[in-house]
Amino acid sequence: MQDTKPERASRWRECRKQLTQAAMSYVADTWRTLSPESRKKIKQAIAAFVISVVLALVVAGEGFSYAQYCTLFLLFFAIQLWITEAAPPFAVGVFIVGFLVYALGNADGIDVGQYVKTWSDGIIILFLGGFFLAEGMQKTRLDYKLLQKLLPRFGQQARYILLGLMLTTACISMLMSNTATTAMMIATAAPLYTNSKGAFSRALLLGIPAAASIGGMGTVIGSPPNAITVGALAQRGINVGFIDWMIVGMPLAIILTLVFWRILVSAYKIGKDPLDTSFLTVPSNEAPAVSRVQEHIMMAILVLTLFFWIAGKKLFGIPTAAVSGIPIAGLTLTGILTSKDVRALPWDTLMLVAGGLALGLAIEEQHLAEYYVEKLKHVQIDYSTLIILFALITVSLSNFMSNTAATAILIPVALSSSALIGDHSPVALPLIIGLSASCALFLPVSTPPNAIAYSTGLLKQSEFRLGGVSVGLIGPALIIGWVLLTTRVIG
Repeated sequence: MQDTKPERASRWRECRKQLTQAAMSYVADTWRTLSPESRKKIKQAIAAFVISVVLALVVAGEGFSYAQYCTLFLLFFAIQLWITEAAPPFAVGVFIVGFLVYALGNADGIDVGQYVKTWSDGIIILFLGGFFLAEGMQKTRLDYKLLQKLLPRFGQQARYILLGLMLTTACISMLMSNTATTAMMIATAAPLYTNSKGAFSRALLLGIPAAASIGGMGTVIGSPPNAITVGALAQRGINVGFIDWMIVGMPLAIILTLVFWRILVSAYKIGKDPLDTSFLTVPSNEAPAVSRVQEHIMMAILVLTLFFWIAGKKLFGIPTAAVSGIPIAGLTLTGILTSKDVRALPWDTLMLVAGGLALGLAIEEQHLAEYYVEKLKHVQIDYSTLIILFALITVSLSNFMSNTAATAILIPVALSSSALIGDHSPVALPLIIGLSASCALFLPVSTPPNAIAYSTGLLKQSEFRLGGVSVGLIGPALIIGWVLLTTRVIG
């Protein structure tokens, strides 16, 4: 006897009810087995998703395309995941690349391959070279030897050792890439933060990358945003010389480094007690990991790498990232680093940075920053409000995308806002934007030096907020005041 249609429908409803109950029971049982921390992270991720969808719909401009909506949602979602730490930072970086490829893969006129190519971007190669160099210095104990020469110059007190290393980093960063500077200084200071656990090591790992970013303000070649600013002004017939920039940038770099040093000393309670550096002179009982010949090779590779990082592009036209081939190839071919050493490198940091680059690329390609910045042209505001607004927008954008890209977007808008500038110097606003771009320190992904410090595994993501908030607010305030005071010298 065949089932009637109502009977089949009744059995299907019963089956569906049982499946629903079984699924809900499974979810409830699984939820109960999770730790409180895991439950908290899941709730944060769900809340972040919902908030991001709502924000994307509310904030989106009229006529936004599907790709722009997706990018806007991804920006809000990634920011919340990074801030709440609902997911590991490197996982968010991987998610960004995957989301862009999946969500925008069928969008017209968009080459999603460019987001995948961020894994081999020049900055990634530069990072990798820094990691190889740091690992080689640690294995040959060259970091100990350099620190033995450097530390006596800063005295014995922990706070002055911190200050000395930060000022050294800032000064070097005025002449070479802040990423390369951080890689070198983090590697040199490794014996300090690995042996001096606790507050001092964390303050040191926050101070060095901050000093590298801030120090880049000092010269035209210290940071790409500086060069973009000078180039944009030159196109308008305003020439800012190397010395002119130093008059503005170098005092700011030194003062802001000192200010952040005081903040670190206060926040981490770094006192005047002598820092125990006896571990630097204690002979190692372990057999040397490398031979004397390899130690000399390591020294030669370090000197050669630093030379080409400083002068390679200017003298020989060699890109900074290409110089990373020297430690990558040299240390592996000579056997100083083995396959085991290479596997131990912080590859997750590269995933984090690649995701940040992809997000910045998507924001730039979808013209999101330009859309909202262009709104300023139609807003009647006075000059003081304008420069404060541009400085804060620059810092905010630079926290979530390349500060080079942020500057490239904002400088033309600033220069075209002549009606809002009025009789004030046309040099001031571009200078404020270019210098403020170096104050973005809120997240590990905000700047490559932060990512290098985070790769040590000794810092929590939340600890970067100290520099992000303090330098992100104090920096623009100092920059605005000093630039307005000194633009007469330049203009």
